[in-house]
Amino acid sequence: MRHWKKYRAAAELVDPKKKYPLEEATSLVKKVSYTNFDWTVEIHIQTNANPKYNDQNLRWTVVLPHWTGKKVVVAAFVSDDKIEEAKKAGADIAWNVDLMADITKWDIKFDVLVTTPDMMRDLAKAARVLWPKWLMPSPKAGTVTPKISETIEEIKKWRVEFKLDKSGVIHTWIGKVSFDEKALAENAQALINAMNAAKPSGVKWTLINKVYIAPSMGPGIQVAI
Repeated sequence: MRHWKKYRAAAELVDPKKKYPLEEATSLVKKVSYTNFDWTVEIHIQTNANPKYNDQNLRWTVVLPHWTGKKVVVAAFVSDDKIEEAKKAGADIAWNVDLMADITKWDIKFDVLVTTPDMMRDLAKAARVLWPKWLMPSPKAGTVTPKISETIEEIKKWRVEFKLDKSGVIHTWIGKVSFDEKALAENAQALINAMNAAKPSGVKWTLINKVYIAPSMGPGIQVAI
């Protein structure tokens, strides 16, 4: 009951009929987080795309202007000569044969998997495990790249991947409640810009329909776009 009372008090700060300018929304999101924990600030973007059709599906990455505050476990599937390079760049796991053995046993302990173009043929053996979990590296997602160090560093700090769920909505994060509202707003705007730039050819109308931001524990705030 105490939790529900705090939520209702926070929700009263938000006008459900109003679309807030982005910086006003990121300022308000800090006020409606009703616990002392430094929660993630989530962004939920409803699109006019139908992911059932290949020419309307969307999966892309964006390098945000500010750190997201979220720890991402990165695995690198690379040749022996690149293992040390991947580790120095910040990869939590850097293997080839051993990593393949773990993946095929469904022993997955990472959030993102990166590889180089020359290793994709070997990694294809694990596709049946990786595809259903959206972990299969892809050039579109920027996770198949010859620039392994640069890619790992970006993912660990500022890069996020966005993709449609079954209902055509994108769910991701733009930072932490403790972040400056301007940094949160700039991260959100960079994501929106990247989505519009990656608009699928099959979407003949405006890609983005509605945008909401919210702390992990707190009400949502609709953003004017």
